Amino acid sequence: PEEPVLLAELKPARPQRYDWKSSCETWSVAFSPDGAWFAWSQGHCVVKLIPWPLGEAELTCKTSERKSRGGKAEARSRGVPKEKTLECGQIVWGLAFSAWPAAEAGETDPRCAAGLPCLILATGLNDGQIKVWEVQTGHLLFSLLGHQDVVRDLSFAPNGSLILVSASRDKTLRVWDLSRDGRQVQVLSGHVQWVYCCSISPDCSMLCSAAGEKSALLWSMRSYTLIRRLEGHQSSVVSCDFSPDSALLVTASYDACVIMWDPYTGEQLRTLRHVPLHSAVDYSSEVHSSEVHTSSLRSVCFSPEGLYLATVADDRLLRIWALELRSPVAFAPMTNGLCCMYFPHGGFIATGTRDGHVQFWTAPRVLSSLKHLCRKALRTFLTTYQVLALPIPRKLKEFLTYRTF
Repeated sequence: PEEPVLLAELKPARPQRYDWKSSCETWSVAFSPDGAWFAWSQGHCVVKLIPWPLGEAELTCKTSERKSRGGKAEARSRGVPKEKTLECGQIVWGLAFSAWPAAEAGETDPRCAAGLPCLILATGLNDGQIKVWEVQTGHLLFSLLGHQDVVRDLSFAPNGSLILVSASRDKTLRVWDLSRDGRQVQVLSGHVQWVYCCSISPDCSMLCSAAGEKSALLWSMRSYTLIRRLEGHQSSVVSCDFSPDSALLVTASYDACVIMWDPYTGEQLRTLRHVPLHSAVDYSSEVHSSEVHTSSLRSVCFSPEGLYLATVADDRLLRIWALELRSPVAFAPMTNGLCCMYFPHGGFIATGTRDGHVQFWTAPRVLSSLKHLCRKALRTFLTTYQVLALPIPRKLKEFLTYRTF
């Protein structure tokens, strides 16, 4: 694949006055599931909601300061969504979109006009609050109270059930049901450090959480009980993501490694080591040099078709990995990266940086092989154990369970 190309870099406009409480890091970026909106926690207690695709001006201008767009917005045709700013009142750490289903015939849902489906955005805040907004209007729908510290990450169940999981520095995860007026369903305790990341599997059966610990925790989304601890990293696990068919789980750690797991069996399938480009350092042994620290990982995410991974590390590189290879297939230089996310239809990656910027990169577009499409379709509803029980050749079982690629 070609190296990622920087398409646009957006910078927050400076606040009118200096406020020491406002942090400017972009800890979270998110695309809506339909790809129509992009949310950017650009620091200074606000979230920018930007219609996607970006306007021509942004895509051609490598760095654009986003201030009020007055004239430009008026010049756009009517009916085209306009950029919005959500004033959250607190530093924003986590973001997650979900569709809000249309009201049934005869029902009136005050949240969405005229019974139409709408889009909501949950924001995890510095004071432990979660504020949930209706995207089209910018109205605040819920303030969810319960966490005692920063809400670091958020994940909606992808099946549209309006189940929301939040991860917090108070060392807990909480499960909320927005279809029942934001009721808190469960508190998940088990971590002894700040919880950095939570990810719900696309089939909505599992939840993975990563805290400042060497193991990630895997939970059942049906019983809200701990399934297992995933142990294998040498330092804090900070990011995790499931493959689109739920058959793989990746975890990223400060130990400069990404581990690919079978979430059903807990097996480690492979390790991707972030070796500095300028020197070959062997990370297989425990090395406690400053070089290892510079490769500390911040974020990992799967591409929408499930054949690539993107990682952001402290060594100033965005890396693209092909699933079947143990070394990156493409690099791009980026400074102070904190998070990364693929566009849901592929072709782009958004990254957030410590100085509040967001960058949009080209990503390899891939045509999945028929073999991979069949595997993905089967693994969407078959667990590893169910595959192993099938009366089929061993090599086929190994392919379907990602033991061979």
